[in-house]
Amino acid sequence: MSKRAHKIGSLLFCPDCGTLLNLPNDADQVVVCEQCGHEEPASSYENIEIVTRSHPDAFPSPLRQKTKTQTKVHDANEGLLKVTEKCPECGHMEAYSKEAQLRSADEGSTIFYTCVKCKFGWRVNN
Repeated sequence: MSKRAHKIGSLLFCPDCGTLLNLPNDADQVVVCEQCGHEEPASSYENIEIVTRSHPDAFPSPLRQKTKTQTKVHDANEGLLKVTEKCPECGHMEAYSKEAQLRSADEGSTIFYTCVKCKFGWRVNN
């Protein structure tokens, strides 16, 4: 039986040498440790939430109002961000988001939101 990666929070470490393992690409079946060559199944990353937060003092004043907590959801089917965004339908403060470039390259992208609670969908031109 092969050893499985050590999980600390949302990070996975090689069970042989302790190196932090990279996230798998969509098509990868395994993640190979860059140091010792250990092969970790990409399925080890399913259902792991990665939460990223910024310190309030990290942004100048005008940008501070735009800071949001984002959570990357690693699921077998989709790679969506869970963001702090108010649903216009039910008022819940969490939504999944996905960004797409629908207009010309010199214009902003479009962000699609889906409420975590009521599944209401809306979009915002960035």
